[in-house]
Amino acid sequence: MQRLLLLPTGRRSRYVVAVLAVLIAGGLSSQAGKLESVQKRDLAAFLPGDAESVAALKATRGFPSGDVSPAVVVVAREAGLTEQDRQALNALRELDLPLASPRAPEPTFTEDGQAGLLALPLKGENSDTVSEAVERLRDQSFPDGLQHAVTGPAGFSTDLKNVFAGADTRLLAVTGGLVLLLLILIYRSPIFWLIPFFTVILTEGATRGLAALLGEAGLVINGQNAGILSVLVFGAATDYALLLVARYREELTRHETSGAAMAQALKGAAPAILASGATVIAGLLTLVFAAVDSSASIGPLGAAGVAVALALSVTLLPATLVIAGRRAFWPRIPHHGDDVSDDHRVWHRLGGAIAKRPRPLWVGSTVVLVILALGLTGLDTSLTQEQQLRGNPEAVAGQELLGEHFPAGLSAPASVIVPRGGDVQAVKNAIDNDIQREEEGEPGTQLSVVLADDPFSEDAVQAIPRLRAAVHAAEPKALVGGQTAQSYDLRDAAERDNLVIPPLTLGVVLLVLILLLRALVAPLLLLVATALSAAAALGAGVVIFDVILDLPAVDPALPLLAFVFLVALGIDYTIFLMARAREETEQVGTRRGVLAALAVTGGVITSAGIVLAGTFSALAVLPLVVLTQLGTVVAFGVLLDTLLVRSVLVPALVHDVGAKVWLPSRLARRDE
Repeated sequence: MQRLLLLPTGRRSRYVVAVLAVLIAGGLSSQAGKLESVQKRDLAAFLPGDAESVAALKATRGFPSGDVSPAVVVVAREAGLTEQDRQALNALRELDLPLASPRAPEPTFTEDGQAGLLALPLKGENSDTVSEAVERLRDQSFPDGLQHAVTGPAGFSTDLKNVFAGADTRLLAVTGGLVLLLLILIYRSPIFWLIPFFTVILTEGATRGLAALLGEAGLVINGQNAGILSVLVFGAATDYALLLVARYREELTRHETSGAAMAQALKGAAPAILASGATVIAGLLTLVFAAVDSSASIGPLGAAGVAVALALSVTLLPATLVIAGRRAFWPRIPHHGDDVSDDHRVWHRLGGAIAKRPRPLWVGSTVVLVILALGLTGLDTSLTQEQQLRGNPEAVAGQELLGEHFPAGLSAPASVIVPRGGDVQAVKNAIDNDIQREEEGEPGTQLSVVLADDPFSEDAVQAIPRLRAAVHAAEPKALVGGQTAQSYDLRDAAERDNLVIPPLTLGVVLLVLILLLRALVAPLLLLVATALSAAAALGAGVVIFDVILDLPAVDPALPLLAFVFLVALGIDYTIFLMARAREETEQVGTRRGVLAALAVTGGVITSAGIVLAGTFSALAVLPLVVLTQLGTVVAFGVLLDTLLVRSVLVPALVHDVGAKVWLPSRLARRDE
């Protein structure tokens, strides 16, 4: 195994490794352009297969209207609609649109004559043809002074699609530019940054290509997951590069040749990098057990991205570093025999402070985390589809305009399907809401039920269980679906995932830590510290969203995604610290060993944490609330873990406990 690990350092094999890595990664990168085409925007595609709304959706395809995504055009004029206004609305019926019915329905007008509504049943739920039809409707000319908007499920799906139009380019530009800037600041070299940046960019391209292939193979991918994948890979690849380069630079002062220095750097750093990467991969893969498919797909996507980052970090990166030699560090070239102790001066001082008062420091750090975690008491996961898009997209504005003049539920009726042989009349009698339309088909009878509230609002989502209870009491085999029902089922599945997946993630990470550190006490302490740090970041995030960003609520999937990312990535840095601490403990004992590890890893791990936090904060460039929230929480949590947990709490705790942290291994019996 070690012989394979050292191939990038060989006189000839370094070139072979570099060329093969570029060819393989380049081949995967050639598929990256397909990633957007395999992404799905259908809300139902991310629901559990046994959700009632999914069964209802499948049944609707058996009716003559088939898959329908209503585009609702609403117009209003405070002084009353003119004849020209009415003609403009009616003219939309003559457009060549992909309708689910032979002819467009007649428009509806309010009694006071101030508003009109035209509901066009577009065929092909959330498809490109639906989006194109919505854009055509929005491009039509209307009389001056007439308020108008296109809303309904088709309008919302189109606005969501527009959020991600060009998003990949924007996100890559922001994330790549940020990583480039940070690399230049960290290395302070006009040349050296090119080597790790080339590896990072190639890793990103290869990962996107691999994601496209996974999407073609059936993995559910949407724009949200693709964005998360990009920032994760940028951050992870940069972190691994920083950690290997730091060890390599250190070894260049002890060896005369770059090959020998890299060989020693790989022996020392590669096991920790591989172990930390394996921990992140294992943590992310626990998401495959999530009921929400959009959350479940992030597991294999993220794991694949981290795996590619790991592979290129221990092959292409060391090979290119050795080929470039020590002169690539110009103007701060590390020479054989240089004293690098000054580079660790700040961390030596921090270690000295920890050695004097370890217990007050770890207790105080814990209190800070507990206080931040108290913010979780205000957690509200009721963010609705209407609130998902930042700004004021047309679909949201149109829904507000519709609600001012018409029953808000007209834009997206619930679908109640009574199977053949079922008691249709009993179901009708049980429904308190207006029934907009009744349709017969192969599956039975479909009733379009107008909800009392805005179908994209929290009140409407909470009304779904009551509607289902009434319908099922009248006909147990009946199904209640539609967009609002899908939102309810999605939230219900997310709440289940929030309870089930985190313990599984903690268990997997604990197992990896036990295997890596060959101890029980240290892994348990580290896991508790990391879990508390994740809770603190989430608690702080809740306060930030409410007080600073003034967001109405938290996305139902956020607690799970944020927790898994924070635990998996947070334990990453602790592994780097404790792996080096175990190495130093062999020589100088536990207490001095953990302080020595802090001194030599402090600077590079802090730099890596800043890079990772920066890449996740780039998610804020996309106007989707869940990505803003995820980027904020993970960025804050990574900084919290880097600057407090890994720099103060863990070293102070290990120093206070002493050699017992290594129980039951032989290191626990070593003299301090």
